[in-house]
Amino acid sequence: MSEQQLTGRLYGVGLGPGDPSLMTVRAVQVIAGADVIAYHSARHGRSIARSIAAEHLRADHIEEALIYPVTTESTDHPGGYRGALDEFYESAAARLAVHLDAGRTVAVISEGDPLFYGSYQHMHKRLAHRYPTEVIPGVTSVSAAAARLGKPLAEADEVLTILPGTLPEEELTARLASTDTAVVMKLGRTFPTVRRAMERSGRLPEAHYVERATMTGERTERLADIDAETVPYFSVSVVPSRIADLPPGTATSTETATETTTTTETATATATATAGEPSGHGEVVVVGTGPAGPLWLTPESRGALAAAEDLVGYTTYLDRVPLRPGQRRHASDNKVESERAELALDLARRGRKVAVVSGGDPGIFAMATAVLEVACQAPYRAIPVRVLPGVTAANAAAARAGAPLGHDYAVISLSDRLKPWEVIAERLHAAAGADLALALYNPGSRSRTWQVGKARELLLEHRAPDTPVILARDIGGPEESVRTVHLADLDPHQVDMRTLLIVGSSQTQAARREDGTEVVWTPRRYPEG
Repeated sequence: MSEQQLTGRLYGVGLGPGDPSLMTVRAVQVIAGADVIAYHSARHGRSIARSIAAEHLRADHIEEALIYPVTTESTDHPGGYRGALDEFYESAAARLAVHLDAGRTVAVISEGDPLFYGSYQHMHKRLAHRYPTEVIPGVTSVSAAAARLGKPLAEADEVLTILPGTLPEEELTARLASTDTAVVMKLGRTFPTVRRAMERSGRLPEAHYVERATMTGERTERLADIDAETVPYFSVSVVPSRIADLPPGTATSTETATETTTTTETATATATATAGEPSGHGEVVVVGTGPAGPLWLTPESRGALAAAEDLVGYTTYLDRVPLRPGQRRHASDNKVESERAELALDLARRGRKVAVVSGGDPGIFAMATAVLEVACQAPYRAIPVRVLPGVTAANAAAARAGAPLGHDYAVISLSDRLKPWEVIAERLHAAAGADLALALYNPGSRSRTWQVGKARELLLEHRAPDTPVILARDIGGPEESVRTVHLADLDPHQVDMRTLLIVGSSQTQAARREDGTEVVWTPRRYPEG
């Protein structure tokens, strides 16, 4: 026989969430056939894993109790807490290797699933490459908690996020805000942090608490009602499916409440949406989606879009937001900002949670101003309005080009639809005269074809002809392109409404690197005098 055949076999056995009747048939079979049963425990010696499997243990089983030297307390180990645990795992693996080398079958039993936050995985990493190994999956505490609550974890296209409560509060808050459904594990001493993260992310009203699911002493309550002093380690928080709470028969694709293309049609839609007396205050959240698709969304914005009952916005921006069952969409063209804001606020007056969807950052030439202007009028002053930032086009374009906005810069729109060209020209003169780099929004469109040429002439009065100018088009989109030209060579015919221009200052530099890419940057230090 070969040396490989003489060795024993290693099993990682998942025992499920606690109720022995939830052990799998395969888990029972492996335990019955094993020579050695190993399990982890704290220094008190009481192993939850052993207690679950107790009725299947034989008198002739060799038991290996792998007792942690520390749990949450401090240690004087020279390698600190992590060093103490690593030394323990090496020692425990060496103990199991003695049995395996002697040809014995070793079953390392663990509650839940062995490879899901399980203690077995530390043995697996150290032994599985040396011995024949099989892992027996088990029912996780996540599945058990959902079952005991009677709440689906995820439905349709919802995203389930599983988080350890040991994460920093800011990280927990961001991840809870951005996901559809969530489970937070490892509570115990982390519970105050988890609760604050739930509250800050707006998920606390949805959150449930499950303690010792399927075990003696099981408890389920609303997370908001839990006393932190009573929370053990073996508890989880569940933010279940939102879709599951919708009435039966709710459409799984969203309705488009109205397609508005003119001011008159938008006003009609507003009147229809607000028929009858207000039924209570909802909320309006103005959300910036960044310059393109979901990669540019912040976690906070993603969460607000998921939580909204109504989405209001320009059709192009609404199309960036995933369809969610139960949400209503109110789409319009891009020339009815005030009417769109009024529609959103009227929906909120009826108790709806409304997200106004904006491109880029909503506060930069976008929807935040329109919403706030209307929100400060008499009928709407009591309605809560929040503005969530997004990645603006200037920052996105600058990042693609390098760092052309690395020093002081000005942001100017070349559109003369809402202000006269004389004002634009005066501001261009002032900013260029101050030697600021410039981010020029809305440089051209089908109906505005001469503004770029006029701006180039004006800027050449203050800038050298070889000043770098970045033409950034469709940043983040399928037709993205970034080119750098000299100011004197800027061709207005190459600029459209999907293009943003960045004009360098006198200090802005452009260089071609060894890989062929061209980068543009403006130094942070400005010369004296």
